[in-house]
Amino acid sequence: MFYGAVVWDPWLIVAQIVCLQCLYYLTLGVFLAILVGTRVSRMSLVYFFDYSTLTGATITGWCVITAFGLSALAGAVFLLYLVERAKKCLDFSATLYVIHLFICIIYGGWPSSITWWVVNGTCLAMMALLGEYLCIIRERREIPITRYRSMDSCWVNMFD
Repeated sequence: MFYGAVVWDPWLIVAQIVCLQCLYYLTLGVFLAILVGTRVSRMSLVYFFDYSTLTGATITGWCVITAFGLSALAGAVFLLYLVERAKKCLDFSATLYVIHLFICIIYGGWPSSITWWVVNGTCLAMMALLGEYLCIIRERREIPITRYRSMDSCWVNMFD
């Protein structure tokens, strides 16, 4: 599909949101398992959705913050392949973090920690800006044009 053709496909948008959300949580789980799983006796969903785990007071809290940051960077790469448009990166990133906010509210209540808001706001900005940058780099690449015919045959066919 050409970029100029505007077709609103709600099923595609929903599928992109679901894929992005799943990939984000999968990546977050991998980074939490690597960074936090070695420090705690038992991993649980608390590290995903409870605002009290995002703290700078402990080493484990810093590991959780690092896992969220690395997941945001990976999310920018996911935006490059799933969304493919720079102007849509902010929309999809904000949607991901709004859904994450709702899940956190359902799981552990309203996030009252300023650290939670700073970390997630920073991760949202990192994911959106890096995703836009990567998409702009891809959109600005030249389109390769291969030549299958020689120039002589082009001139001959042009006048036929």
